[in-house]
Amino acid sequence: MRISLRAAVDEVAARDPVLAHLVALAGPIKQRPRNADGHFGALVRSIVYQQLAGRAAQAIFGRVRSAVGDALTPETLTAVPDDALRAAGLSANKLASLRDLSAKLLDGTVDLNRLSRLGDDEVIAALTTVRGIGRWTAEMYLMFELRRLDVWPVDDLGVRQGYSLAWKLDPPPSAKELVPLGDRFRPYRSIVARYCWEAVVLFRGGTDPAFR
Repeated sequence: MRISLRAAVDEVAARDPVLAHLVALAGPIKQRPRNADGHFGALVRSIVYQQLAGRAAQAIFGRVRSAVGDALTPETLTAVPDDALRAAGLSANKLASLRDLSAKLLDGTVDLNRLSRLGDDEVIAALTTVRGIGRWTAEMYLMFELRRLDVWPVDDLGVRQGYSLAWKLDPPPSAKELVPLGDRFRPYRSIVARYCWEAVVLFRGGTDPAFR
């Protein structure tokens, strides 16, 4: 049985007073809108945005989007010449990643419609066969595009920092150390990860905003 996002938030908050405090401070989280260009567009955007500041990435993605035209699909992206995509600001590595993603979708190596029906680990295994898509990118796809509720992105620096600030751990846990810390929140670890990101903003400077 599927559970609503709000019910999942209430459930994990009831399990831990620190998380309940975070929820009280940040308020209920909401689902982010799915990418207007669908699952493929979400992955294209993720690749373009990698290792770039928000405004620069947004500008490059906008130019790529304009070069492709009205519909962003593997077919339309494949039809755009390399020179046009490089002129949009894509690096050689990102261009190669987008070409590999398009090719794997067109030849059926990766089937995004089928992936939406698979388990989290299977989705990650399939997506990471694509050049330029690592585990973190696949986890973000699971969380925000497929809206899976039990993703625990321990390699995310913001999640580790937020957990450290909220639960007062110094130094912050390593990725390996963070793995078991999420177990008590199964099957809603995505919720905890998102509140860890909130904690980075809320506790900036190391001070609980409730006591400022």
